[in-house]
Amino acid sequence: MKIICIGRNYSEHAKEMKSEVPKEPVFFLKPDTALIIRNQPFFLPDFSKDIHHEVELVLKISKAGKHIEERFAHKYYEEIGIGIDFTARDIQAQCKEKGLPWEKAKGFDSSAPLGLFINKKDLPPVGEIPFHLTINGTTVQKGNSKDLIFSFDKVISYISSFITLKKGDLIFTGTPEGVGPVKTNDRLEAFIGKEKLLAFNVK
Repeated sequence: MKIICIGRNYSEHAKEMKSEVPKEPVFFLKPDTALIIRNQPFFLPDFSKDIHHEVELVLKISKAGKHIEERFAHKYYEEIGIGIDFTARDIQAQCKEKGLPWEKAKGFDSSAPLGLFINKKDLPPVGEIPFHLTINGTTVQKGNSKDLIFSFDKVISYISSFITLKKGDLIFTGTPEGVGPVKTNDRLEAFIGKEKLLAFNVK
């Protein structure tokens, strides 16, 4: 099982990060040890003082595929869920300054809390899915798949031109604007529409 994350896939988030809006999808990987499931708590790591939340819609790949044409990509996932791409922003900045890879800022243990999934037949059209994240009851991020720079189908097609996708692989599709730090005792709750699919505490 692979965790593939798309970076800078919402233009407003790219702007808030002072990054260029990409002309093609940008992706990176997290190891399976990044997953947190069943609403288990997230423990702040001791190597960073600036852990940021990034809420994202997540695709679960339903069958293997390589060089998938964009027009057929919708056949390769049946469920959509929600997750958090935690980022050690201070470490990421250090790596960027030195021109180094920044997997240690993105792929550390427990950096990918994952919520429940919903069959896409039970959701709005894939280009119109609203989602949001609250911390301690206050909405901090709000997005909609209509604002994606690269659609779900484009992302699947693009990734599969480099990496074979297999059943069970997860694609975190990008975060909207509003990312920010978390602290001890925060309560994070993530929703698709009005349905809460992920809820956990920061410790």
